[in-house]
Amino acid sequence: MRKENFKTIARNKKAYHDYFVEESFEAGIELCGTEVKSLRGGGCNLKDAWCSVDDGELVVHGMHISPYEHGNIYNRDPVRTRRLLMHKKEIMHLFGKVKQQWYSLIPLSVYFKGSLVKVQVGLCRGKKLYDKRADLAARAAKRDIDRAMKAHLQ
Repeated sequence: MRKENFKTIARNKKAYHDYFVEESFEAGIELCGTEVKSLRGGGCNLKDAWCSVDDGELVVHGMHISPYEHGNIYNRDPVRTRRLLMHKKEIMHLFGKVKQQWYSLIPLSVYFKGSLVKVQVGLCRGKKLYDKRADLAARAAKRDIDRAMKAHLQ
């Protein structure tokens, strides 16, 4: 058995605030050499990123990978569309869900799995304003309870 080591590069915290994550999938990503070197330095932003299915391929839009400092002419456009690598059956499953049930495909995190770069893609449903308020209230209540329990135990 080989132990996989994970190193998270970037997380999309805004996605958890704006969407209910129903399912998540792991996908590879097609990158060029300088982009991988930039990712090793932690230069990635997923804040406004989203995914779509174009011509049977899963692509990510709006994902910003900073240009590698020593890349010179080999650097690519930081916000270019990048192809995600998944099985055709999984892509068609996601495409059907997005078209029929009004879900969105949002990249949740980018991480190294061994030496490979992976993207966690979430099948998400949008939150309304009252849902966001309810989540904030629940989180605040949990924080207050934890604080009170900690004070009571001391």
